Amino acid sequence: MISKMTKYTFVLLNSDSGKFLEDISGLGLVDIVRSAKPVDDTSSSMLAEAEKLKKAISTLESLEDAPVDGGSDFKADDVFECVAKIGVETLAVAELEKQIADVSKWGGFDLARIEALAAQGCKIRFYEIPAKRFSEAWGREVALEVISRTKDKVCFVTVSDSEDYSFPEEPCAAPEVTVAELEAKKAEALAITEELKQQLLLMKSLLPSIKERYEALMLDLDCYLAASTGETAAEDQLCVYTGFAPASEDAAIMAAVDAMPVYCIQEKAVNEDHPPIALKNNKFTGMFTVLTDMYGRPEYNGFDPTPYISVFFLLFFAFCMGDAGYGIVLTLAGLAMGRSAATKAFAPLVTTLGVATIVIGFLFHTFFSVDIAGWKMFEPIKDVFLPAKMAGYDGTMVLALIVGVVHICLALVVKTIYATKNNGFLGSLGVWGWTLLIVGGIAVGAFSLAGVLDAALTKWIVIVLGGLSALGIFLLNDLHRNPLVNIGAGLWETYNTATGLLGDVLSYLRLYALGLAGAMLGYAFNDLGMQILGDGAIVNWVFCILVVVIGHTLNLAMCALGAFVHPLRLNFLEFFKNSGYEGNGRIYSPLKSKNNINK
Repeated sequence: MISKMTKYTFVLLNSDSGKFLEDISGLGLVDIVRSAKPVDDTSSSMLAEAEKLKKAISTLESLEDAPVDGGSDFKADDVFECVAKIGVETLAVAELEKQIADVSKWGGFDLARIEALAAQGCKIRFYEIPAKRFSEAWGREVALEVISRTKDKVCFVTVSDSEDYSFPEEPCAAPEVTVAELEAKKAEALAITEELKQQLLLMKSLLPSIKERYEALMLDLDCYLAASTGETAAEDQLCVYTGFAPASEDAAIMAAVDAMPVYCIQEKAVNEDHPPIALKNNKFTGMFTVLTDMYGRPEYNGFDPTPYISVFFLLFFAFCMGDAGYGIVLTLAGLAMGRSAATKAFAPLVTTLGVATIVIGFLFHTFFSVDIAGWKMFEPIKDVFLPAKMAGYDGTMVLALIVGVVHICLALVVKTIYATKNNGFLGSLGVWGWTLLIVGGIAVGAFSLAGVLDAALTKWIVIVLGGLSALGIFLLNDLHRNPLVNIGAGLWETYNTATGLLGDVLSYLRLYALGLAGAMLGYAFNDLGMQILGDGAIVNWVFCILVVVIGHTLNLAMCALGAFVHPLRLNFLEFFKNSGYEGNGRIYSPLKSKNNINK
């Protein structure tokens, strides 16, 4: 949920601004409104220094070997110089690779021999033209040799000692260097890069101090930007700062502010103030905040999508994986990630996704692409397995569509709730109309199919729902607008909804398709392994295990990628579009000092 925020306006003497920002940073609770970009040469210089430190940290952390004890002779400037040289050599390698790709189309050649032939009056000309303009007949008129040919281009040379030489195409510039020379330069640059990395290993012990320096600089930059955005008044004698903090921290902030030489105005933040967004979620939903931030924080008068993402992303991911065996592997991987400082933050999420995959994979009765429904050990509980057919269609496909319909209906309900909250009931009648029509219609249809409602009652409920929905959609969608304009707007929205809603529902078939593709590919590796096993000889067992393990490892990696991207898409597009979510909010980022940076 979105934490309620309090807006603070601080008025103080301009001479006290430095001390005030230092004190408020030490508190670590107040988000002072400030620029997100450099505002002058000083802040630009600080940001450039921070980028240099960040690049050095990234390079040092990328070194896979253990740090080498190089003594205490090195300084941070040595690291920066070494990193800069690595950057230069890396760019050189990239440029050489580009040149190699460009020159390779001319094959292997000797520049010295070409120059010698030219000295004897025998000139070699180079041509690169579109394939559709090239004529094979040219080879019968001049000495011509095609060097390389693609669908779009033909590279060829001609040889002539005639002064009256003519050709229907203009030659291009001859290569000035050979592939062999470029490859030698590339090898030299790579060797220099490797040597520089070995030197960096001797300096890796400086990494903690460089990180500390980077964090301190970012804190200083944050405070500098805050100081530069303060408004002055009373002929520059006074300075005014605006800040925000969660309402739950009001008492602590006011107690601290009372001890400062500052006049403070405290008031509830409203959406027009554009306050920063602090999300308050429990331990489970908090794991998925990173996914919300990938799209953007909600506006202050909006809703926090994290609880919805936490449930449906988890379900969709497990649906796409659909294999209990893969779930076990993911769970173990998550537990292993918890042992490493670099991956510890993501370990709970991976573990949770793994557990969900085990549950869904068991319901789909799939274990490493093997159908376990026929195993005798599961005979007593086989009724909990998803049936192969539902209403004559594949059970997994039908379930994917049902989940999609529920997801979209929930989005419409959420949109209606928050539209009513922000615009009032009368200001959201159009939204109510669509929700009654779609969600109400689906609910009535479900109850009717289940036999809860008889045909006559269903008919009257549908008529009433349709009438009320039509009023909201076509006549009352904006009470301050001409009814004819409302009708036109309603017709346009009807067209968009009718064409978009079906596509949105069908998008959820990707859950079924991804799960099916992973299962079939895993089954193919299992079948290939059984064919290799043959008569069960020891060597056959070795190759069988290798094929199955490598195959399922590749399949697991591809399934995990698809199971991350596509459920994210279903939440970001289908759910967010139908719920009216816009991620335009900014993250709550209070000023902090070195003493509270880790809080």
